[in-house]
Amino acid sequence: MDRAPEPAAEPQPAPATVLIVEDEPGIADVLRITLKYHGFAVHSAATGREALALAREHRPDLVLLDVMLPDGNGWDVCQVLRRQRAAEAGADGEDDLGVIFVTARDAPRDVVAGLALGGDDYITKPFGVDEVVARAHAVLRRTRRRGGRVTDRVLRHGDLEMDEATYTVRRGGQPVELTPTEYNLLRHLLRNAGRILTKEQLLQHVWQYETAVSSTVVETYISYLRRKLDRLGPPVIETRRGIGYGLRAVGPGLAAAADR
Repeated sequence: MDRAPEPAAEPQPAPATVLIVEDEPGIADVLRITLKYHGFAVHSAATGREALALAREHRPDLVLLDVMLPDGNGWDVCQVLRRQRAAEAGADGEDDLGVIFVTARDAPRDVVAGLALGGDDYITKPFGVDEVVARAHAVLRRTRRRGGRVTDRVLRHGDLEMDEATYTVRRGGQPVELTPTEYNLLRHLLRNAGRILTKEQLLQHVWQYETAVSSTVVETYISYLRRKLDRLGPPVIETRRGIGYGLRAVGPGLAAAADR
C-alpha cells in the first residue's frame, strides 16, 4: 500500500525584524536574547552610523533606539531613519517603521522630545523585558496598519480561533488568556493542524533553542494549554506517545462546539 503523503505545512509569515541600537553590551545582549526567544529576527548596532547602515541593509520593522550613543544621539538617528523610510515609501506610501526609544533619560521633557521627533513609544531604563516585548507588539500592530500591511489572519480549528493581528484567542466564543509562550505554542499547533509535531520540532520553532535542552518544557506548556482550553470544550490537543503533539481532528465534539 502506498504511503499517503503528509499534509503540507502552512507557509509561515516572516518574523518581524527588530534593530537594537544600544552601546552597552550587557543591555544589548539581554534585548537580543529576549526578542529572539519571542520569535523576532534581531540585528544590533552599537553606534548611530552602524544603525543606519544596518537599517538600509535589513529594512527593520521596529527599532529599539538608545538616545545616548558614542557618535551622536538617537533623536538624530530616528529623524534620518524616518526620512529614509519615507523616501522608500514614495508619495503614495506611508512610513511603516516603528521606533521605541529605550534610554536612561527619563525627564518629562526628554520623553516629549523623543515622541515629537518621531518615536512611537518611550521606555526608560531600568526596564522589564516583558514590558519591552509587550510594547514592541503594540507598536508593530499600529505601524503595520499604518503601512497597510496588516490583513485579517485568523487561524481556526473547530471551535478554536486565533486572530494573529490582535493576538487574541477564543474557544467557543469565549476569550482565552494565554502567556506569550503559550500563545506561540498554540499558534504553531494551529498552523500545522493535521500533523503530529515532535518535541524537537516544537522546541526549535516555538522556543528557538539552539542547544539541546530538556523536552519536559514542552510537556509542561502543553499541560498549561490543556488546562486553559479543555475547560471550554472537549480535549483539543492530541498526544502521540513517543512522538509528539498535534490538534485532534475536528470530529462531532469539536464541530458541535464550533456551531454553538
